[in-house]
Amino acid sequence: MTNNYQQTNSQKVSIYHNPVCGTSRNTLAMIRASGVEPEVIEYLITPPSRERLIALIQGLGCSARGLLREKGTPYAELGLDNLSLSETDIIDAMLAHPILINRPIVVTPKGVRLCRPSELVLPLLENPAIGNFVKEDGEVVRSIN
Repeated sequence: MTNNYQQTNSQKVSIYHNPVCGTSRNTLAMIRASGVEPEVIEYLITPPSRERLIALIQGLGCSARGLLREKGTPYAELGLDNLSLSETDIIDAMLAHPILINRPIVVTPKGVRLCRPSELVLPLLENPAIGNFVKEDGEVVRSIN
């Protein structure tokens, strides 16, 4: 299969992706519309290592709790609403249950970002001028010029 995307090492982009998530699919489509074929990491199939997860959290500039996803996860059942839990406790839960990691997380040479909403990816891209992008729900996103 041939690849129509032109990419250089300076454009290295990775996305921690869940293909059943509309926000994640829109973010991936925006990256591709910018002319880059990213490294797609389906983190439910290939979860990040402890070291990588910690690096992502640090890159995001948030706490582990800030990356926790509640909806559609075992968040409540695991008692993750307990504010006395440590960073290690939360990271351990994310590693045991990767669905707890919010997504999509995009990593580019410009930084790391949780792209919710999906258009938050645009400032991370070398070529954010993707034209008017129509999300799956019909919302139009105007690109950065």
